[in-house]
Amino acid sequence: MSRAGFAGVDVGGGGIRVRIEAYGTGGHGERAVPVPRDKGMVDLHRLAPLIAGIVADARPGPGFERLAAMAIGVTGIPGLVRDPGTLWKALREPFGLEALVVAGDAVTTHVGALGSRPGVVIAVGTGVITLGTDLDGVWNQSDGWGHLLGDHGGGAWIGMQGMHAALRAHDGRAGGSPALLDRLTARFGPPLDLVAQVYESAAAAHLLASFAPAVGEAARAGDAVAQGIWTEAGRQLGQTAAAAASGLEPLFSWGGGLFDAADLLMEPFQSTVRALVPGARFTPPLGTSADGALALARSAAAGSVRPHDPYLYLFTT
Repeated sequence: MSRAGFAGVDVGGGGIRVRIEAYGTGGHGERAVPVPRDKGMVDLHRLAPLIAGIVADARPGPGFERLAAMAIGVTGIPGLVRDPGTLWKALREPFGLEALVVAGDAVTTHVGALGSRPGVVIAVGTGVITLGTDLDGVWNQSDGWGHLLGDHGGGAWIGMQGMHAALRAHDGRAGGSPALLDRLTARFGPPLDLVAQVYESAAAAHLLASFAPAVGEAARAGDAVAQGIWTEAGRQLGQTAAAAASGLEPLFSWGGGLFDAADLLMEPFQSTVRALVPGARFTPPLGTSADGALALARSAAAGSVRPHDPYLYLFTT
């Protein structure tokens, strides 16, 4: 391929992040928008123009118009995305793409965290998914089942547990937290208002996760119930990560915005993994999911990406 422009896109529960590398310069963009959905599935027809707009705005300087390759890590792959070729059809001509990678955000988080090394990476934001892979013959997924069926220990789970504890305090039931009730009413209004917001929301997981920072604030302020929620979240994440280690060297890393609260998560997470996986080793992530997507775009341009249904798809001219 003759052009040197590449774009990496991370589409997660908390928004869309873009990294661009072109002609020795770089650009980046971000927009905090919920992933568009249609009956629970990721709506690629509505997602495509969102991605196009952020990529266009992130282009580094005037005169830059085309990209050799783009890679997009999307929450909901596998399981909640139909026909990833929709993105190829929508984005190919506007950016002059010669290659497009569409992958699960677990794949881009893995590449961002470990580069090309085999191992286990847990991606934790609004939801949770772990991928243990060598990007060749071993593809172990753990969790990633969405906030109604799984995602244990993720942002939506923490926010929901915090709301449970707040509402218990409101009712006078055991296990409640007045500190979390105060934060809940400050954020959402009276509990009956919260009920309407949650059950009418088109992005319930995003709304639940928006309360996780308040649970973190309460935990750091000494609230025992909030601290217990974060400790249990770390344990759940450790169990999820350990479950994806079969057939791989026991190397673990992580990604996603929830690990910004590493002071609350890291000890129970790592101690749980060590108890379940003898010889477990941990390495901080080399980069983010957007960095991983950018690396996949470069690899696609070089012809070295191997597609693997249902985690990674490659489209070329």
